[in-house]
This record gives sequence, C-alpha cells and structure tokens, in this order.
Amino acid sequence: MMSPEQIAKQWLKAFNDHNLENLLALYDDHAEHFSPKLKVRKPETNGLIKGKSAMRIWWQDAFDRLPHLAYKELSITANKERVFMEYTRIVPGEMNMNVAEVLEIKNGFIVASRVYHG
Repeated sequence: MMSPEQIAKQWLKAFNDHNLENLLALYDDHAEHFSPKLKVRKPETNGLIKGKSAMRIWWQDAFDRLPHLAYKELSITANKERVFMEYTRIVPGEMNMNVAEVLEIKNGFIVASRVYHG
C-alpha cells in the first residue's frame, strides 16, 4: 500500500500526464471532490462532485479543454490520513495560479479532495 505522500506524488504525475485512468485509480469509488473551478464551470454542483464517474467527466473535460495544463509541485505535507499539497497551476495564456489541495486518505485510497485557490 502506498503512503499518503506517495499517493500525492502519483496524483501529480497522473495529472501532469493527463492519465485519467491512473488518476481515478487513486480514488475510492465513492470519493468526493470539491473545487472552486467546478463551482464556476458547473454551478449546479455547488463545487462538489461525488463518485468516480462524475470525476471522470470533470477531469476529462479539463484535459480536453486545457491540453497543456500542468501542476508544478511546491510542497507536500502528509500524515497517515491526510495530504496537504501546494502546487502552481500552469496553463499557457493564463496567469499561473497557486493552489492548495487536501487529500483525505482511507485504506490506501483518496476518499475526499478539496481545492483552495490563492
């Protein structure tokens, strides 16, 4: 079983590779994801989606719309149940954005993720 820090590193790699299957494999089937970007693009969600199928749709759309989207790791702090990641969101033509994200881990899988923009 991967440590929470290893899960975070794999999360960043999968995201930067735009590898949706590897990204989703890190999540529990019933995981929840909250993001301010989600709230703006899909207001009906109020920023929260639940389950891998909803996450698959959300992230596939992001990868399709932003083919050069990348996250540059700034720091990862972890304990047994939680990871706090700081990274820079990089999209050509947009200003870089500092992001914080919390991953809650149970039984080796992400059960919740919450994004915060700086």
